[in-house]
Amino acid sequence: MGRFLEYPSAGATCRSYYAAPEGGQIRAGVLVVPEAPGVGEHVQRRVDALAAQGYAALAVDLYGQGRLAANPDEARSWVGALKADPSLLLARLEDSLAALRDHAGEGVPLSVAGYCFGGWCALELARSGAPVRSVAVFHGSVASERGAAGLAGRSVLVCTGDADPFVPASQLAAFADEMREAGIDSTVCLYSGVGHGFTDVNTPAMPGFAYSATADRRSWQSFLHLLADHSIDTEPK
Repeated sequence: MGRFLEYPSAGATCRSYYAAPEGGQIRAGVLVVPEAPGVGEHVQRRVDALAAQGYAALAVDLYGQGRLAANPDEARSWVGALKADPSLLLARLEDSLAALRDHAGEGVPLSVAGYCFGGWCALELARSGAPVRSVAVFHGSVASERGAAGLAGRSVLVCTGDADPFVPASQLAAFADEMREAGIDSTVCLYSGVGHGFTDVNTPAMPGFAYSATADRRSWQSFLHLLADHSIDTEPK
């Protein structure tokens, strides 16, 4: 269903995966930020699934040239380099959001979502004040030094497991306090006994990682409900 788009960003050529509904009105545009290895099969399936629901979606190539990490060590190295250069990371995200807007059309509402490292990136983009109406985080860190001011007027959904060693209860509690004190419309879905990477049936066999069909299904439905709240109404009056 989808295809790869190329566009320049911060000295690189991003090769991101795009899909849109065939022959129908676009309800909204959704920027999807993948897990650490890059734009692989999992996030491509998510983009295709969003297009089937009436959304134009773009999976972000954060590394340029469509590179995919060959192993966890390489992925960690690439992630570390981006985190060490937050201006570069934000530029890649902003340029990708602009590419999505160009293809989805002016005036189409925009949202952002992400998985694992991509979930943290999605929230960072929203915290920066980017023109998105909502942000969804799937098993991603919610800790940040940016603060919550940029999230004003946006809706935030966090879906995570209580057995995820990378998103501990203390981090979630601090995030809930931050959102409440800032008056942000936020929802945290916490799945009992669920670990990291629970949305990917091919999640790596590493400590703390495990796929959960139940949490995957329920978090996806929560995400679709969030998008529907911020989409163009396509139902007859």
